[in-house]
Amino acid sequence: MAIPEGLDRIDLRGVSAHGRHGLFDFERENGQLFSVDVSLGLDLGPAARDNDLTKSVDYGVLAQGVHDAIVNDPVDLIETVALRIADMCLSDESVQWVSVTVHKPEAPIAVTFSDVAVTIERSRQ
Repeated sequence: MAIPEGLDRIDLRGVSAHGRHGLFDFERENGQLFSVDVSLGLDLGPAARDNDLTKSVDYGVLAQGVHDAIVNDPVDLIETVALRIADMCLSDESVQWVSVTVHKPEAPIAVTFSDVAVTIERSRQ
């Protein structure tokens, strides 16, 4: 799914925090680093024309919400974390489309790897 035509985009990359998500007890006990990238599709014209943040998305507030989703309420799957963040983003009526990628670079995988991530995209349409 791509960003719907005619929408502008806000990108927030690399919000990182220590979380306790995972299937294994040691993941819940010790936690690990998670990083999240978010792209929002919305019409930025009104905010730009009026120089008015209330007609856009405050990316400081967005970043805090993403951070909170990482550090609070541990779950088994990063898919659940990604959906939680996507739902939070779509709770803002101006957001028409969202893409959320959750990275788990310290996942307990037995072979050498640099990152594992899931991406969830959702749209109002």
